[in-house]
Amino acid sequence: MTSDTGTAVETVRGLVYGPGGKRLDVYRPAAARPAGTVLLWHGIGPDERDVLEPLARTAAARGLLVLVPDWASDAADRGRSQLLESLAFVRAGAAGLGGDGESLVLAGWSAGAGAALGVALRPEVAGGWRPAAVVGVAGRYDLPAITTGEGSLADVADGLDPAVPVHLVHGGRDTVVDPRCSRELAEALRTAGRPVTLQEPDTDHAGVIMTAYDPASDRCLPTTAEPALRAGQLVAEVLAAAAGS
Repeated sequence: MTSDTGTAVETVRGLVYGPGGKRLDVYRPAAARPAGTVLLWHGIGPDERDVLEPLARTAAARGLLVLVPDWASDAADRGRSQLLESLAFVRAGAAGLGGDGESLVLAGWSAGAGAALGVALRPEVAGGWRPAAVVGVAGRYDLPAITTGEGSLADVADGLDPAVPVHLVHGGRDTVVDPRCSRELAEALRTAGRPVTLQEPDTDHAGVIMTAYDPASDRCLPTTAEPALRAGQLVAEVLAAAAGS
């Protein structure tokens, strides 16, 4: 485990969160108690917590405690147990990191978005617990959520209630996950009378988390492209608003 402190954000890297030895990184304000707590799940690429560092650091600079775990979609259960172990770890340990483990925002990008919403719709997977809010970034909701095995869009259509605000952000130029996926979920939630917001910044699937896809490494890497920076700032604002800060 290593730690470093910048001008605004302190980073603690490599906390082991579960029996499988998976690790998470912590981002928090360096000189103040966090105003809210966010558990942020990455997408389908195994163990890509580093991909979310630009967004997590930006959100922490807004006063949030942000925790980003690795999880492995290539595990036998597609990463379900690791996602839920990371949630249990944060609920139990966030107070010791300066945050609130019970009243936290559950957020995710790409496959992580559907996993986050699934917990709110089917809280029995977390012992009946629900987050304070869900933030889904560039998610697809018609496929089975990794946390529940059920499609969130179908769950909403069947009358399941997330019972918390849902905030969606989706790049308008996303060619990996069609923005229509978030629009359909937003419409379904509105039709059911549930609180939901949707914003579509002018960027793509990688840009919405302040990265750009690099074919050579087959990874999303930090970028300084202005549309991506603006989109990441927007997502950080949504996270902060969802956390009530």
